[in-house]
Amino acid sequence: MDRSTTVESFFDPETGTVSYVVADQATGAAAVIDPVLDFDFRSGHTATRAADAVLRHLQAQNLSVQWILETHAHADHLSGARYLQERVGGRIAIGEHIRAVQATFRKLYNLERSFLPDGSQFDHLFADGETFMIGTVPATALRVPGHTPADMAYLIDGAVFTGDTLFMPDVGTARADFPGGDAHTLYRSIRRLLELPPQTRMYVCHDYPPPGRGEPKWQTTVAQQRAGNVHVHDGITEEAFVAMRTARDATLDMPTLILPAIQVNVRAGRLPPADDNGVAYLRIPLNALRKAG
Repeated sequence: MDRSTTVESFFDPETGTVSYVVADQATGAAAVIDPVLDFDFRSGHTATRAADAVLRHLQAQNLSVQWILETHAHADHLSGARYLQERVGGRIAIGEHIRAVQATFRKLYNLERSFLPDGSQFDHLFADGETFMIGTVPATALRVPGHTPADMAYLIDGAVFTGDTLFMPDVGTARADFPGGDAHTLYRSIRRLLELPPQTRMYVCHDYPPPGRGEPKWQTTVAQQRAGNVHVHDGITEEAFVAMRTARDATLDMPTLILPAIQVNVRAGRLPPADDNGVAYLRIPLNALRKAG
């Protein structure tokens, strides 16, 4: 089938994250989805290796960035959205329920009074079902909460970019034990995605290859997910999924970068404001976030 868009994928092995550039072939307009800013927790240094790979592609293909789309406020990597916007433009967008996530983590981090949990840090907040354009190509924002309250998937040209809601069939599904997460809600969001046409291509945001598979992968289809997702294939009831997900989540450690990442990502990838010495600081709340595992 002829496609109106091209999709270029960028896998970051440090965080297992896949970023995407979706480009309208007719106009060269593009959307960047879930870009990464590198961060070394040990040294406190940021770097732009992952985002620069995206930037080189945009420049080499002479693409014009209209959108920088976040599927949610990630807990496993810092967002490269602001870095890319400063170089290639585009509007940074996320689902409108980011406000709930901001309110939760504003309290956890005791953020500065000037930080308002109103979504104003982003250029656009999508409502569920809202349509938008990438050049001449229509796209739809779909709310898929459960992993977090604010998760969005983006349906573009016969493909859906799922964020953390679904992984590859042999990996399964996202956890639901972060603040505001809910396994029942996650199941219903997954079923919403699996009701898309069977041939719909699915692009996931992370891959953690299981033993024996080898190389990371990030593209599958609705039909393949329905037939073989190890957590939520057809025939798995909501009750069975919730029991599995709850038991599994209780064994998982918190992501390594959750505490530095979220305080940046609720700001649309902007680092915290610098202190009077010109240095920006991340806040690590002690004994405040539930200990996992």
